[in-house]
Amino acid sequence: MMSQNKKVSIAFYWHMHQPVYQLSPEGDYLMPWVRLHAVKDYLDMVTILDNFKNIKLNFNVVPVLLDAFIDYGEKGLHDLHSRLTVTPVEELNSDDREFILNNFFDANYQTMIFPYEEYNRLYQKRQQMVQADITAFTEQEYSDLMALFNLAWFDPVYKNQYIELKKLFKKGRGYTFEDRCKIIEIQRDIIRKIIPAYRKYAAEGKIEITTSPYYHPILPILLDIKSIKISNSEGLPANLKMPLDAKIQTVSALDRVEELIGVRPRGIWPSEHCVSPKELDLFKDVGVEWTISDDGILADSINFEFVRDFKGYLEEPYHLLKTYEYKNGLKMVFRDSLVSNLISFEYPNYDSELAANDLYDRIKVMQSKLLTSPDENHLLTIAMDGENCWENYPHDGITFLKTLYKLIDEDTSLETVLLSDYIEKDTSVKPLKKITSGSWINRNFKLWIDEPMKNLAWSYLKQVRDDFSNFVKENPYNPNIELARRELFICEGSDWFWWYGAPNDSGRDNIFDYIFREHLKNIYIYLGAEVPDYLDIPLLSAASKPSRYPKGEINPVLDGNDRSNDSWLNAGCIGIPDGPVIKENKFFDKICFGCDSDNLYLRFYISEYMQSNPELLKNTYQMYVYTRSSNRRHSLSPMRLINKTENILPVSKEKFHSELQITVSDGRLRLIRLIKAIPNNLWAVQNPKEILAVYDRVMDLRVPFRCLDIEPGESVEFIFVIASGGVSDLFIPNEMLLNMKRE
Repeated sequence: MMSQNKKVSIAFYWHMHQPVYQLSPEGDYLMPWVRLHAVKDYLDMVTILDNFKNIKLNFNVVPVLLDAFIDYGEKGLHDLHSRLTVTPVEELNSDDREFILNNFFDANYQTMIFPYEEYNRLYQKRQQMVQADITAFTEQEYSDLMALFNLAWFDPVYKNQYIELKKLFKKGRGYTFEDRCKIIEIQRDIIRKIIPAYRKYAAEGKIEITTSPYYHPILPILLDIKSIKISNSEGLPANLKMPLDAKIQTVSALDRVEELIGVRPRGIWPSEHCVSPKELDLFKDVGVEWTISDDGILADSINFEFVRDFKGYLEEPYHLLKTYEYKNGLKMVFRDSLVSNLISFEYPNYDSELAANDLYDRIKVMQSKLLTSPDENHLLTIAMDGENCWENYPHDGITFLKTLYKLIDEDTSLETVLLSDYIEKDTSVKPLKKITSGSWINRNFKLWIDEPMKNLAWSYLKQVRDDFSNFVKENPYNPNIELARRELFICEGSDWFWWYGAPNDSGRDNIFDYIFREHLKNIYIYLGAEVPDYLDIPLLSAASKPSRYPKGEINPVLDGNDRSNDSWLNAGCIGIPDGPVIKENKFFDKICFGCDSDNLYLRFYISEYMQSNPELLKNTYQMYVYTRSSNRRHSLSPMRLINKTENILPVSKEKFHSELQITVSDGRLRLIRLIKAIPNNLWAVQNPKEILAVYDRVMDLRVPFRCLDIEPGESVEFIFVIASGGVSDLFIPNEMLLNMKRE
């Protein structure tokens, strides 16, 4: 007789968050993502439950996002995109038109542009231009582009709910000013329905609403920066002294959600699943019953590594499928990170029904491994971003979700649960004696700190926080203190530090930098204090520099050995950051550079991770060095590399005279090739024999300036690009060119 599977409870837990895109509480939003995701994700992710009797879902909504719904739906605020959309085309100036051509194609090409014939035609027309030619588009094309951009972001479900919207989709081209105004009006109507829907479904017991600290700060950093493992502390404050801020942001978030949704959250989603002992104590102190983190954090905390086979199946899922109780009484659940990665990155590439069945099969395989479990209660937590992946799916992911929910709904050995209900009834909670500090990425905090530009942003915030504290002590009755405090809390949000520095690139980093500094300035403006001059300097220009510039000429020993070598002491150095998820692709972790009167010298340091994992050294790695004379008197050509994403860094558009290609494979230096620019944006191979390369524990290069056509008295401008198969992975630095003068 076959053993019957033990029941598995599944908690789908969707996280909804956007940062503050305004410069002031009543001003326009500088980015449109709240509005666009509101008509694509935030409502239909909940109303999908009308198709199922038994499915229950959990949603984490950050309060600042709820505030934005009110701004758009009730206050009628605009973002730059929507304000242009409701502006008559004849009133658009040249800057407006350039903005439209550069920003109204921000959508997934395959699922959101290609399906619409006119939108795709306009896209192809724009793609043929290096720079936007505003005279090449007619007024009707501008009108159509604005209409189609906004239409493409609607979830398909709304075509059947709004007759006017269905007609607008069918129209295809020839959109009028009135059409565009109607599109924005329908968007606002959808946004007005979001909060009431959350209230209704929560009251009916179909969903549970939790929240995160108000402006999405990384609490472990605010609570105790000294407890964070830091490898690069340059420019970082010794102590932020912001535990009060952490508490206020947490309590005010709970208060705001209770006010708008009608139920006080029992659980809290720590921003970016970042946890620490002090954070868990804070949550317990303010009345939170449970929280969540990542399986990597659980592995470190219980000293049990979750081993997966080549298909990603857990060999022993038992420990991941349990509820835990921290020593202070706070309950914890931990998500299966592989499932969220599959949904985010893999399943969009496959037929949606097949993808849903694959995930269902994975759940059943996991369930089959619980036959010998001593417990009856097992919880699979699928917790992930609930807004950003669906645009990569056909039909905005609705087919995938409906198929998956239906499979689970019809399986009597599976159930979906509200987390608080499950945790309250669970009789087999396991003790958690310690919690290891970290996040969902690499089990550390390196995506928000521990990098020169990120550290500088924290330094800016610390200086302003100290000024704010001193002002409040001296002027406790200033009527604008709370307005200033709100600006401070906004600046503590995680998003600024995520986009600053390496490795992430939004394609709009300059806008994020501008918003961050404007909110820091607002603190002084509200308090009637003088704004420090340094806040006018973009952090991008202040921090996108090497950690050290050359101090003078060098004439180093080139032996490929990293033992102490005084001949490199005067060289400049620049670090290479870790990638966001894995370290395997990071071959080098530091580059030193310098020159004498005749040669450019480069030293590439092999990463410690590679040194300790010699099997990885067998892979192939490529580095490109692009150079040109500062007076640009020679032929210049564009980089020959392919961009990895549609986010184009300004430095990638620069032209250069020389390209030095370096290839390491199977632990050996395989190729050093020099290529020179020739007229008509072309390149020709040169390969002079004077270039010297030595590779052992480090890679040393000597490149004569003569080979690069750099004359005495000229400066050489250069940049490093890590690439694989001609596809650019990382620009070093990513916001500027390095510069050295040949004497």
